[in-house]
Amino acid sequence: MDSTIRYGFIGCGMMGQEHLRNLALIPGSAVTRIFEPDDAMAARSLALAPGALRSTSLEEVAGAADVDAVVVTSPNFRHAEQLQRILALRRLPVLMEKPACTSLEQVRALQALARDAGVPVWVAMEYRYMPPIARLVQETHAQATTGPVAMISIREHRYPFLEKVGQWNRFNRYTGGTLVEKCCHFFDLMRLLARSRPVRVYATAGAPHNHQEERHPDGVPDILDHAYAVVDFESGPRALLELCMFAEGSRYQEEISIVGPKGKVECFVPGPGRFWPAHLGAPPVPKLVLSPRQPAGPVELEVPVDAAALAAGDHNGSTLEQHRRFRLAVLGAGPVDVTLEDGLAAVVMGLAAQESARTGQVIDLRGGAYALA
Repeated sequence: MDSTIRYGFIGCGMMGQEHLRNLALIPGSAVTRIFEPDDAMAARSLALAPGALRSTSLEEVAGAADVDAVVVTSPNFRHAEQLQRILALRRLPVLMEKPACTSLEQVRALQALARDAGVPVWVAMEYRYMPPIARLVQETHAQATTGPVAMISIREHRYPFLEKVGQWNRFNRYTGGTLVEKCCHFFDLMRLLARSRPVRVYATAGAPHNHQEERHPDGVPDILDHAYAVVDFESGPRALLELCMFAEGSRYQEEISIVGPKGKVECFVPGPGRFWPAHLGAPPVPKLVLSPRQPAGPVELEVPVDAAALAAGDHNGSTLEQHRRFRLAVLGAGPVDVTLEDGLAAVVMGLAAQESARTGQVIDLRGGAYALA
């Protein structure tokens, strides 16, 4: 394989099209095959990748001689079985959208696969690569401002779930639940920031506001629309997630705070620019705030995002950086940043939070059904 990577896509709805727009910005990338059953989504995808052919099956994509790597952007509940089918047919590098799967049974099946995949399998955790969050991670790991991590707080105040083909994202059985579908990103960030093993999860949540007036063939939506989740880590840090999916009027969508004995580091990330009210002018610029205890006094740093990357999707330029890094992994020139094991750990934490919210019980991650491998 030369330095041009030829991609096949499995599923190509809203998120798949964001991947296509970002790959178009990376020299040496070619999309050759797209399997997308929905005609409207297929047409939009082929317009973004005019050199690609529309395939009729996953097997046609994975078996094609002109495919070097596969991007899976299908609905959540298809991820596990599609990854298994791809690797059973042919050992190809795979970038798979989050979540890696939606149930504990699938977690156990994919854990075995992760041990002997033999090729890069990368779970797409875009939030890692948002420039302000990437800077936050660097500052946290350096410990210059905070010292060792003691407290992690992640707040996401955002818009409700968007409409998808068939509205599959309205139901726990297809998504894994909101604390998996949406929040696996944040459980992944907690692990990355704490650099420690999560041991306990407690959550409280509800679904009183969003989508309750909707009626679908599968019934009334049952996804959560707000939650708190607390995670204890083995080495001592504690983490809090606050999610609200009816707060799209906020200036910043994500606010993340890391506190240690020496001080605090925060980042503030606006939501997608296309949702920012035009009458308010330009959208906010992401920022990082360093707040040492001695000498006291916060320092604010703007962390702007490249305009082309910002325009290519809804994730603050992160999808572009993710693909650049995945490209290096496919070429054997870089590591897999987010392994299948990482993706599965985030799913287990999300499923544990869902169960805690349902039962009111603390879920132990050190043993029993939710034990992390």
